[in-house]
Formats: sequence, structure tokens, C-alpha cells
Amino acid sequence: MSSEVYTGQAQRAAVAAVAVHDGDGHAHHHHQSFITKYIFSQDHKVISKQFLITGMIWAIIGGFFSVIFRLQLGFPDKSFPFLETIFGHWAAGGHISPELYYQLVTMHGTIMIFFVLTAGLSGTFANLLIPLQLGARDMASPFLNMLSYWFFFVASIIMLISLFLKTGPSEAGWTAYPPLSALHEASEGSKAGMDLWLISMAVFVVSQLLAGLNYISTILNMRTKGMSMTRMPLTIWALFFTAVLGVLSFPVLLSGFILLLFDRNLGTSFYLSDIYIAGHALPNQGGSPILYEHLFWFLGHPEVYIVMLPGMGITSELLATHSRKPIFGYLAMVGSLFAIASLSFLVWAHHMFVSGMNPFLGAFFVLFTLLIAVPSSVKVFNWLATLWKGNIQYTVPALFAIGFVSLFISGGLTGIWLGNSALDLHLHDTYFVIAHFHLVMGIAAFFGMFAGVYHWFPKMFGRFMNNTLGYIHFWVTFIGAYLMFWPMHYEGLAGMPRRYYEYSADALAVYHRFQGLNEFISVVAIIVFAVQLMFVFNFFYSIFKGRPVKDPNPWKANTLEWTTPIHVGHGNWPGEIPEVHRWAYDYSKNGIDFIPQTVPVSPAEEEVAEPVKTPQ
Repeated sequence: MSSEVYTGQAQRAAVAAVAVHDGDGHAHHHHQSFITKYIFSQDHKVISKQFLITGMIWAIIGGFFSVIFRLQLGFPDKSFPFLETIFGHWAAGGHISPELYYQLVTMHGTIMIFFVLTAGLSGTFANLLIPLQLGARDMASPFLNMLSYWFFFVASIIMLISLFLKTGPSEAGWTAYPPLSALHEASEGSKAGMDLWLISMAVFVVSQLLAGLNYISTILNMRTKGMSMTRMPLTIWALFFTAVLGVLSFPVLLSGFILLLFDRNLGTSFYLSDIYIAGHALPNQGGSPILYEHLFWFLGHPEVYIVMLPGMGITSELLATHSRKPIFGYLAMVGSLFAIASLSFLVWAHHMFVSGMNPFLGAFFVLFTLLIAVPSSVKVFNWLATLWKGNIQYTVPALFAIGFVSLFISGGLTGIWLGNSALDLHLHDTYFVIAHFHLVMGIAAFFGMFAGVYHWFPKMFGRFMNNTLGYIHFWVTFIGAYLMFWPMHYEGLAGMPRRYYEYSADALAVYHRFQGLNEFISVVAIIVFAVQLMFVFNFFYSIFKGRPVKDPNPWKANTLEWTTPIHVGHGNWPGEIPEVHRWAYDYSKNGIDFIPQTVPVSPAEEEVAEPVKTPQ
């Protein structure tokens, strides 16, 4: 070991190295059984794969549910006998029942937002990248890291069980508003399925809190020598703010769910008051469903950025790497992440403009909602400036990163409409909202996830994914996303309400003119879902049969994960942890294509690329 004086962070990393390495610098992973290495693993890289594969399984289920309810919306008068085979009496005669429709919509939203784009996205890339890009042997607490995955797995099992109940899963919507979610008598899905939904989500929140605390501790305390905060890759900054958002907001959601369980099963009245069922008054008095809305959306809007920030970090990293240019405005990018994270706690009630809130209070939330567009615009400008006149390599991960920027712009602009309380009175709960958040949060976040999977797949598995299938995956998904969701803006502007099983009632006859458009959207949804299955095939096939990686740094990137061996053992580096001498974005500098963070700064080199001159 070097005789130089280490910083506190590097000392802790060195201690971690001693804990997992022998005197020759070799990892002790060869003593592990299959169970401890691949099932109850404490290796952050294995846990990353567990989160990713579990998230992919949920994504298939959630995507399949959306295809089924799109069949109802696109072809309400047609019969599909295979539906009765799958769902039994819930789809008698090949027509899904209204109850099943709402159950599918509820579970689709819950699965995609929480189980895929929260746990699947953050769990995968935080676990994979935080130790590798910071120069740490593992997470601050590998045991807590393992627990975070298994709490997520238990939550997944509970949610999965609810799908097979006789009364079906929850049908209260992914937001689970009371009184529909608070009363067993409200619907079939409000019986045991709702209880299992709440229990599953409570366990899920515990998983996210354990993970978030671990990510924050690792980033603050386990950076290698020379890795100052201003030398961290933007992926790490994004994951850091994501973890902070989760730790501060998920406990509020947990309290809301627990109080809802109390109302359902213990006779309390936190959310219930003046309720009549079949002409009979319930004894509940004094509660307010608006209280639940506040508790839910205090997490609900930070949740948007818990989903989005990892994709932003991945996009920043990939655009610099694949355009062979330094990231434009590093400190502005970090500052905008901080501003987005801070403002996200001050805008939750823009989801509640139609709840009867005081217009003066609404104006406050309009202001902060529009303000959050400023740091978002800074990020977009810097991404475009990074691409400008770059030597762009149009690889599959680069295309998905560019697609993320496109979707973030087009989906984010409609947020300015919805953030205006006067306009929102008309647009709330219409297909305009569906179009907005699917583009800006759903599809964009998936593009960030896909970009990260294609980019770091060689590091995770030592092989490449198939490029041809990757290009097909990108173009069909990118074009399909716009074909699905852009037309919904026009439906929403016409006032077409969402969450309707059908539009056959006389009062809804005005929306019959959109039936052809709904058929088109449903056909596109089926095609896009089929291409996602192709991605799943590409993923698992490439794990075993993909083109082997020959170069430990196939993308010619600067960050520390590419200094590890092709097949990374437990402990990450076989010898000493590398020391960092520069920021992560020295591309095309002084005639050199890329300069890794481990290369010392030469006396003749101007440190103009590094945003802040840090002590050596």
C-alpha cells in the first residue's frame, strides 16, 4: 500500500478492501456456495442483476396488462376467446368485465411505477455503478443491500398473490384513493386484494428506505482517494439525489398506507366521514380523503423524479461518452439536479387542483411547478450542447440516450399546460394527462433504463447484446411511443376522460369519433409490446451466447468501472483500488480521444476540463 496519507473516505475503502481480499489481493469469492453467491448474495453486482431481472419480469406482466385493457379500449365490441382462457369468469365470452378492466389498470400503474421504474431502475444502476464508479469494494453495508432486494422480492410475491385471489387484486387505481380503497364493500377488488396491495407497498417502502440509506452512506463515505464530490460522474450525482428523495418522501407514503389499513380493518376514521352504503350510514366521522391525497402526492411528485433522475444521470454519462465530448456545464448539471430535487417537494398539490383547494394556495403550487421547468431546461440545453459538433457514435445505448432527451422535451412541455391551474380544470383526468406522464416519466425513464442496460451489459455479463436486435428495439419503441401517446393529447384537449371502461353511454357519445384512433393506438401498443419481448430475448440470449468482450473498456470511457477486469470478482479490483486524478469527462482533449480518471495530470496539461480545481 502507498505510504501517502489517505483521506477519510479512502481509508474506509481500504478497510473494505482488507475485509474481502487476501494478502495476494485476490477476492475470497471462490469459497461461496451457489446460495450465498447468487441467491442471498451480498455482492452489489449480483444484487444489481437481481433487481434488473425481477424488474424485467414485472415489466412483462405490467406491459401485458396494458395490452389487455387496450384491447377493450380499441375493440370494445369484439370478442377475444383467449381472454376467457386466461382470466376465466372475469372475461366471460371473451369480453373483459368492468371489474377486471379497473384491476388491470390499477396493477399496470402500480407495477410500472413502483416495481419497474423505481426498484428496477434505481436498484439496478445504483447497485452496479455506485461502488464501481466511486472506487469502493462494495456498498457501505452489503448486508442491508441484500435485505433491500429481499424486501422488494417479498413485496413482489405479496403483490403477485393478490392477482390470484377469488375477488381479484386491487381496482382502486395505482393512487388508491379512499373511500373506494377504504371500504371492503366498495367493490370486489376492495376486499382482500386491497389489503394485500397495501401490505405489499408497505414492504416495498421498507426496501427502498434500506437501499436509499445505503446508497447515501456509500457515496458520502466510501469514495476512493482523489474522488472528490466534483469529480464524481453525473450518474452518481443523479443516484445520490434519487436516494435522498426516497428517504425523505417514502416514509410519508408509508404513513398514508398504514392509516388506510387502520381505516379498513380497525374502524378508524382518518379518511372516512359521512359515508352511506345502500342507504345506510356508516359510523365513521371526521375523516377526510383529501388528507390521503396530500400524504400520497407528497411522495407522488418526488416519485416522478425518483423515476426520472437515474435516467438523467445515465443520459448525461452516455451522451458525453458516445459523442466523444466533455459534458457541457458539469456544475450546472449538478446544480439543476439539486434544484429539481428541492423543488419536487414543493409541487405535490398540482395533482389536486380540482380537489377544492383555495385558489390562492393553488397559485403557490402553480408558481413552483413552472419554476421546476427552469432546471429541467438547463439539463436539456446542456445535453444538446454536449451533442453539438460532437463525434457522435450512433450505438444502441447512444440512440436510447438521445431518445430520452427527445421524450423528456416533448413530454415535459405538456407539463407546463397541466401545471397551470386554470387549464388543469379542463385537462385533469383526461387522456392529456395520460399522454403527458407516459411520455415524460414512463417511456423516457424506460429509455434511460434501456440505454444503461445496453451500455453496461458488457460490464455486467462480459458479453455484448445483439446490435441488430438493439437497433430494431430502439426504432420501433421510439416511433411507437409517439404514435401511441401523441394522439392522446388531442383526445384530452377534447375532454375525453380516462379510466373509462367504455364510451357507449349517451353522455359520452361525443367521444365515439375517437374510436378509430383508439383502435390505431391499441394496434401500436401490441406491436411495441412484442418488440419488448424481443429485447427480453436479446438480453437472456446474450448473457450466454453474446459476442464476448475482448477489451475491458469497450466504449473507451473514462470512469472507474472500466478499469476493472472483464469478469469482475467480489471486491471489484484484484489489487489496490485505483486513485483518481481528474474528472470523468476528459474526452477529445489536447488531441487525445479519452483520458481515464486514473491518469495523473501532466505538468504541461491545462486543467480546463475539470470544473473545479480540487486539492491533489
